[in-house]
Amino acid sequence: MLLVLELKPYKTMSVSQTISPLVQAKRAPVTKTGLAWTIGQIADLYELPFNELMFLAQKTHRQHFPEGDVELATLLSIKTGGCPEDCGYCPQAARYHTDVKATKLLDLEEVLEAARAAKAAGSNRFCMGAAWREPKDRDVEKVVEMIKGVKALGLETCATLGMLEAAQARSLRDAGLDFYNHNLDTSEDFYPNVIQTRTYQDRLDTLQNVRDAGMSVCCGGIVGMGESREQRVAFLARLANLDPYPESVPINHLVPVAGTPLAEQPKLDPLEFVRTIAVARITMPKARVRLSAGRQELGKAIQAMCFQAGANSIFYGDHLLTTGNPEAAADRQLLAELGLKTKESCKSEVQV
Repeated sequence: MLLVLELKPYKTMSVSQTISPLVQAKRAPVTKTGLAWTIGQIADLYELPFNELMFLAQKTHRQHFPEGDVELATLLSIKTGGCPEDCGYCPQAARYHTDVKATKLLDLEEVLEAARAAKAAGSNRFCMGAAWREPKDRDVEKVVEMIKGVKALGLETCATLGMLEAAQARSLRDAGLDFYNHNLDTSEDFYPNVIQTRTYQDRLDTLQNVRDAGMSVCCGGIVGMGESREQRVAFLARLANLDPYPESVPINHLVPVAGTPLAEQPKLDPLEFVRTIAVARITMPKARVRLSAGRQELGKAIQAMCFQAGANSIFYGDHLLTTGNPEAAADRQLLAELGLKTKESCKSEVQV
């Protein structure tokens, strides 16, 4: 029999008051009152027996997503390579010797052609990524036209362009941008081991500018970069305690790329990745938890476990920025084998 814990306000709860490994954590909705997950509570979730954790994650998932649908999102690199940042995982950094060649910003019609193809393949969200530290105002003006064009096709829109000033965020909002992606990547204490050209606070400031502009937030990170479980716990605690937490949470499994500092990073235990998905689901129950980079390397069985753990969004199509992603046909086959519906198919059934 499981006990149920009603969380107290964060300011009055210490780590010593955390739940035991066999206790179900019942999360109160995130509000401006300061209710929050503690580090200890999230650590205890990680320590649950695997089946118990999966049960709690699936129970949470069914409560908030009774249709059990999977969102299909397509990500297009609208400006590849040449980035001045030093993110240790990224082949688009100009300072690293990788196979990625720097390109100019795509033309509007190239982007719209890709968006039409994505919609025809079944995607309902189209994400545009540019390898900038931060966009210039003239860059934002061009992206604004892309957003308007993609919106006119009936797709949800998302962009990831680097750090944003408040006025730039408002311009993207006015163009109709639905989501802005800006990942925290990892915990604050591990972050300097991976990135030194942009601070953690820089990332938080951009997220605040996005929220202040009235857009939805897409924010997650990468696991398997050499961080400890404690640092994964701290990373998820930071995400879950954003007020409100992100509507979309992409969880990436590191894809080591030759020429980058993390090229030789040992692989993370795949069951630890599944645990991370499950804990993300429990602590951010209404978010779309997305399987992102590294999904191809996980294989079908681990992906299936991730869906069971509450993942309900995938990047779908032939390429994910500059690393491989399963082809659309293979994705469709996997979803069919698992009996999972897509977000779009669920909408069609309702309309019928």
